[in-house]
Amino acid sequence: MAQLGVPVSDLLRSKEAIFAELNLGDAAVTDAQRIDAVAAHPVLLNRPIVVTPKGAALCRPPEKVLALI
Repeated sequence: MAQLGVPVSDLLRSKEAIFAELNLGDAAVTDAQRIDAVAAHPVLLNRPIVVTPKGAALCRPPEKVLALI
């Protein structure tokens, strides 16, 4: 996540039911708590995240991967 240079909240699928159930959109929720939630509920993580020697990116749309290869 550090390589992406974006807030943890930007990597979460906010439309998933578990996102609302865990109240992950609340400003009081810490990045550590969000990361723990992703570890427990991987469906929360937006993907694909691609990491290459050129950098890291959330590759949505898929064409974004071209900048990393």
